[in-house]
Amino acid sequence: MDHFGGRALGFGGGGGGGGGVRCRHCSASLPAMPGARVIQCAQCYGVTRVGGRGRRRHPNPVEPWRPAVPMPPVAGGGFFPGSRGKKRAVLIGITYAGMRRRGSQLMRGPVNDVKCMRYLLCERFGFPNDCVLILTDEEKDPSRLATKENIRMAMNWLVQGCSSGDSLVFHFSGIGVQVPDDDGDEVDGYDEAICPMDSFSQGPILDDEINEAIVRPLVHGAKLHAVVDAEHSSTVLDLPFLCCLSSRSSSWQWEDHRPPTGAYKGSSGGQAMLFSGCSDGNNKHSLLPEASTVGAMTHSFIKAVECEPRATYGGLLTTMRSIMRDGGVTCNLQGPIGAPIRKVANFSGIQEPNLSCSERFDIYRKPFVL
Repeated sequence: MDHFGGRALGFGGGGGGGGGVRCRHCSASLPAMPGARVIQCAQCYGVTRVGGRGRRRHPNPVEPWRPAVPMPPVAGGGFFPGSRGKKRAVLIGITYAGMRRRGSQLMRGPVNDVKCMRYLLCERFGFPNDCVLILTDEEKDPSRLATKENIRMAMNWLVQGCSSGDSLVFHFSGIGVQVPDDDGDEVDGYDEAICPMDSFSQGPILDDEINEAIVRPLVHGAKLHAVVDAEHSSTVLDLPFLCCLSSRSSSWQWEDHRPPTGAYKGSSGGQAMLFSGCSDGNNKHSLLPEASTVGAMTHSFIKAVECEPRATYGGLLTTMRSIMRDGGVTCNLQGPIGAPIRKVANFSGIQEPNLSCSERFDIYRKPFVL
């Protein structure tokens, strides 16, 4: 059984039941939704490609997604906020309430992550409350549930009509997975994906689609910061350059992750940056199934920003690494942002932070600005 970032999850319903697709891990019959590229098994939680490897050969394999319910020209109309401020954010936290950790309570960290991120953005960086869209699996409003369709619409809302001077934030806290690449655009041979709350029926959202949705539309002068607290998240925006800590020199260095196929994964002139991390796959961290936990990756990012108000990107990464390596589970966020949060849980298994970007730059000279 795959633990997906440290959460050993069970699912209330059975798996399989219809369709001609078999799980590549346990051979259960899987229902494949029309147009789905991947499907997640409800029995073993593994992810299987629909259609097999090699079926996509053209250099830009992502078909444009269209919402089932057409969005208004300005994304309001009862779906998402109609405000179009220069600072906008989409924050997603999923506890997977339709599942349960066997023998334990449900993890609460992802929803707390979203609350802490919202406070940081609104109180410290001046993001208007009505320009911050939150999706979780605990919302009563169906349009605010973290389903695959709603996440897609939220990504569309975030970048819709973006212009120079826009500062956009995308935050996801939940389950991340890997699936073998089928179009040759991944250096490591795997696509990364995030799992919506209905991933078992609708499938995860692949990095190809995330890149097409929130990176490609960025025009000159617009910038996107993403923070993803999930396993297998290092390249989940499919950005062409990855900055990580060199084991040889113990310094932050850029790696070229441009697709071998030559497919373009950059923006339309804007800048996209992703704070995420890597793990060794062992996930030996402890789980804290309490309502007062926050994710380690999200905690390290917020705390580093709090500690280094004028930090460069290199300084921020170094501070995040120090916070994560402290190894403690006590949350020391100050003020309202940390008042209800008492412990840190590394449910994503991330051990080292890293930064990916649409373009290389000097991380020790460029200041971090939201």
